[in-house]
Amino acid sequence: MTARKATGQPDKRRAIVAGALKLFARDGYTRAALDAIAAEAGVSNRTIYNHFTDKADLFQAVIQDSTERVASTMVDIIDRHLTKVTDLESDLIDFGVAWLGVLTSDLAPHFALIRQINAEQEHVPPAALQLWRRTGPQRTRHELAQRLRRLDLALDDPGRAAGHLMLLISADNLADPHDLHDQRETRAMITAGVQAFLHGYARRSMP
Repeated sequence: MTARKATGQPDKRRAIVAGALKLFARDGYTRAALDAIAAEAGVSNRTIYNHFTDKADLFQAVIQDSTERVASTMVDIIDRHLTKVTDLESDLIDFGVAWLGVLTSDLAPHFALIRQINAEQEHVPPAALQLWRRTGPQRTRHELAQRLRRLDLALDDPGRAAGHLMLLISADNLADPHDLHDQRETRAMITAGVQAFLHGYARRSMP
């Protein structure tokens, strides 16, 4: 679906996308109403239609904007922590801490949006799902795989290894979601995940 050419000011479009992100993240795609999005953005319904064809078009724009910002942040974290590795375990742990830190940053609404997408995938426009996967999870996994390939690891499949590392340092491994705000608990979980990852992928010395 092609976005309608904007006829208003760019800041109004940004306000619409920001308001829509908040509502889609809170209510999900199906329940979020354009009337409510317009009120949140401080614009009229007509202004929304000046910029977007319909709700599906707006949702895709929100997905693209939000996912690109988060993916760029994640790639920056990968580059910052895994470009010059001096202590493999310690640097991977620091990477994991920074990686999960994004969940409680000002990018947190994106992850609420993704939870909504996962909960109602059958109702989400397929084009939006494909866009999210391509520009978000697939991009970050590819970038992480490329970085892991350069480390002193025994990797037959860097992409699979990247997926394993992402799972092992996932917030889903915390006993309580509120533990994300507990730095000690989060670091302990990440440390255990990194150690499990290295148990499987660290190079073994010849006897």
